[in-house]
Amino acid sequence: MQPKKKAILISLCVSIVLMLAKFVAYFITNSNAILTDAAESIVNVIASAFAFYSIYLSTLPKDENHPYGHGKVEFFSAFVEGVLIGIAGIIIIFKSSYDFFYPKEIKQLFDGAIIIAITGIINLAIGFYLIKTGKRHRSLTLEADGKHLLTDAISSAGLVIGIIIIYTTQIFWLDSAISIALGCYIVFNGYKLTRKSVGGLMDESNIELVKDIVVILQENRQESWIDVHNLRAQQYGPDLHIDCHVTLPYYFDLNEVHQQISNIDQLINVSGSHETELFIHADPCLPACCNYCKMPNCKVRQEDFKREIGWNMENVTKNQKHFSQ
Repeated sequence: MQPKKKAILISLCVSIVLMLAKFVAYFITNSNAILTDAAESIVNVIASAFAFYSIYLSTLPKDENHPYGHGKVEFFSAFVEGVLIGIAGIIIIFKSSYDFFYPKEIKQLFDGAIIIAITGIINLAIGFYLIKTGKRHRSLTLEADGKHLLTDAISSAGLVIGIIIIYTTQIFWLDSAISIALGCYIVFNGYKLTRKSVGGLMDESNIELVKDIVVILQENRQESWIDVHNLRAQQYGPDLHIDCHVTLPYYFDLNEVHQQISNIDQLINVSGSHETELFIHADPCLPACCNYCKMPNCKVRQEDFKREIGWNMENVTKNQKHFSQ
């Protein structure tokens, strides 16, 4: 079984067991705060099930209808998970607000705290495992599911502390107050996950990836690479796509242009951390480029070289040659 499928299947199975354990803790204690944790576990199970299907789709090879692969479904999966997390948080806040004014009897808090603590430790371990696997295999779905489980573990830790305080002080209205606070935390994390997934669905450029590419190009730039601009990067599941414009001497023939572009392609794939598909558009140089062009023995130079323009996020991502800045 592929590592990504194995990881999400483990997450799904563990989420089901932990959800049942948390509901047992709720029925034992009748605590709203514990119900908050149990309700979020339902989201964990649904999200893991959907994530498993999205990972299955993302591993399918490119075909005629999906020339960029199926990896973008992972952004949709993360979006669904974020929305479910947010809905769960809102429901928790409303229910806990009602019970704050109309409290119910709470019992056996110590037993409930033990169960929640155990589930929190398990979620912490599974969460780190999913994030590590997701980064290794460039899976947004696994990373999202892992971060969700870490959020769940943090919620459980806060919940256990709250239960201990309630148990020792016998101030039972704290149960609903803690539940409302955890609900707000859950909604916030759902928003962050949804925001990231929407960015991916809208083809938002991968800023961290672009930064890495700019550094690689700047550190390995050749004299014939006069400038690079309009650099963009997107991630579709495990697949990375980069497109940019490279200004080359206008007198290069087609073979030389092809060789220069191939050199850039190989540089990115050897020096970068991910296998990347590049689409590079070659621009001819203009007389205004001469003052920062380092091409030696150029027979058509119209102006002496003055200074090199360093490539950075500010100029490489703009859709214009550097002389026009």
